[in-house]
Amino acid sequence: MKLTPVKSSQIEAVGHNPEINTLRIQFKSRDPKKPGSTYDYANVTPEQHKAMVEAESVGSHFYKNIKPHAAKFPYTKVS
Repeated sequence: MKLTPVKSSQIEAVGHNPEINTLRIQFKSRDPKKPGSTYDYANVTPEQHKAMVEAESVGSHFYKNIKPHAAKFPYTKVS
């Protein structure tokens, strides 16, 4: 899945696969020599992805609308 960099203090890049409604997020790393962790979030529609990447704050939108709803958007660690 192609990831697109975003302006965020916590999130490095995001991607979305509309065929399976999966959002992929790469978080920023605390170690500049290593990439941050990457997670897939299920059940994220193209509209929800668009709302997140177009939000004034990508990180705030994610932490308010997706992250706290693990039952609705179950996640798995990719790397």
